[in-house]
Amino acid sequence: MLTNQKHLFSLNDDVRYLNCAYKAPLLKSSENAAMQALKKERNPADLKPDDFFKNVTQVREEFGKLIHAKPSDVAIIPSTSYGFASVLNNVTYHQGQHAITIENEFPSDYFSIKRWCETHHAKLKVVRPARKKKRLGKNWNNRLIESINTRTAVVIISSVHWMTGMKFDLKRIGEKCRSVGAAFIVDGTQSVGAIPMDVNKFNIDALVCASYKWMFGPYSVGLAYIGERFHGGKPLEESWMNRINAKNFSNLTTYEEAYWPDAGRFNVGQTSNFICMPMMLSGLRQLNSWTVEAIQEYCNQLILPLRNYLENFGIAVEKEAYSSDHILGFQLPDTMNMDQLRENFGNHGIIASIRGNYLRIAVHVFNTEKDIAKLIEVIEATRVTVN
Repeated sequence: MLTNQKHLFSLNDDVRYLNCAYKAPLLKSSENAAMQALKKERNPADLKPDDFFKNVTQVREEFGKLIHAKPSDVAIIPSTSYGFASVLNNVTYHQGQHAITIENEFPSDYFSIKRWCETHHAKLKVVRPARKKKRLGKNWNNRLIESINTRTAVVIISSVHWMTGMKFDLKRIGEKCRSVGAAFIVDGTQSVGAIPMDVNKFNIDALVCASYKWMFGPYSVGLAYIGERFHGGKPLEESWMNRINAKNFSNLTTYEEAYWPDAGRFNVGQTSNFICMPMMLSGLRQLNSWTVEAIQEYCNQLILPLRNYLENFGIAVEKEAYSSDHILGFQLPDTMNMDQLRENFGNHGIIASIRGNYLRIAVHVFNTEKDIAKLIEVIEATRVTVN
């Protein structure tokens, strides 16, 4: 079993960081990779043509391992919105079709599919859970699957809901999309790197991820799986680096029309990003060294006391089939003084996401049992003060 890995980070000892869903801390190895890259930037005369492509190739390989995809199906992107635009620009619309997303989807996802619908004058169906259900997972998943039919052009959802950590049943949803011919686009930002992902098993056509959360990458770097459905598509930009003769620097003005095969045409320009790519590579290598399965097991054991505590005083959390071990979001009682809770968190060095009377806890291998114990202690003290 994986043991605590806090020694690989530069986290302050007096801070209990329970907010990896907001932004991951930087690995020491990534910090070192960035510093070495900066030093290399001092002397561009030392930069060889292969340096423009080596790290990118290795990043595609490591991300492919993480999601069970071929490296050639991986594209380097600067953000999820860029990835969604790249894919949605190649989703064909036929008269009378509609798109589907879920209620309270992340804004980048929502606005991307909204633009596609506005461009094609298509209806956007937003699937909501039953309002009176304490646990939304089963009902919400069933409603989503039932809404997909032969008039559905595209479904775009997050694999894990960014506010609550509720999981969507990608296998069943992907099977339904495949059966009716709908494109299945998934935002893996809050899951890839923390729970297993298999793009083939789930029939995913495109998987788009920001890297700065669960993949320990730098901000402004994203990764996308773009499957066979889109391999012949039109990219957002015409980068010279995406052409098959790009490595031949002395012959670039032959203006080769052919793109790199598979997803290579969708790479953002300047993919080399000599500082960010080594950082991204370091994060992915560490994840694959730990394995996602071991991370999931670690987080499961870590979060269990919190789940039990919440259940004991009547706060419903999702059943195991629909819950994530790395993110747990829940609604605290209306009687809880959230301003007082926020102050108490600050006094005890607890960093978590508080929005209204919702609390989101996001744990990783740098967290300890003591972090969770202190969190429960502070919540209980605040609750008792109110009562």
